[in-house]
Amino acid sequence: MAGYWRKPGETAAALRDGWIHTGDVALRDDKGWFYLVDRKKDMIIASGFKVWPREVEDVLYRHPAVREAAVIGAPDAYRGETVKAYISLKSGASLLEDELILHCRENLAGYKVPRQIEILAELPKTPTGKIQRNALRQ
Repeated sequence: MAGYWRKPGETAAALRDGWIHTGDVALRDDKGWFYLVDRKKDMIIASGFKVWPREVEDVLYRHPAVREAAVIGAPDAYRGETVKAYISLKSGASLLEDELILHCRENLAGYKVPRQIEILAELPKTPTGKIQRNALRQ
């Protein structure tokens, strides 16, 4: 890769010492396999704990009423950031916020459970269908 088109600052941050730094975070198991966890820039730090949005989203997707989910870090005066979930529901489904929080408490550590949940008809997406977390942050 030669660089980002007309973005010298981003190019300088990504290309260092002949290596491209993608911002992806991965774990390696004892057999040497790598697993992508999330993007470094999306990590939420809540009361000093690291929360990976993808882990919370995976739990949200396991709820039978959830069609789409996206998790972001929302500003919090006490915790620094707090976990906020945006979801859309499957056609004909209904869901109370308390039900979803209980589902998360049964499957996540307490600091990873969303403190805020917003239900939207549709989550904002790029033309290729990827959910736009930046739009949700704004």
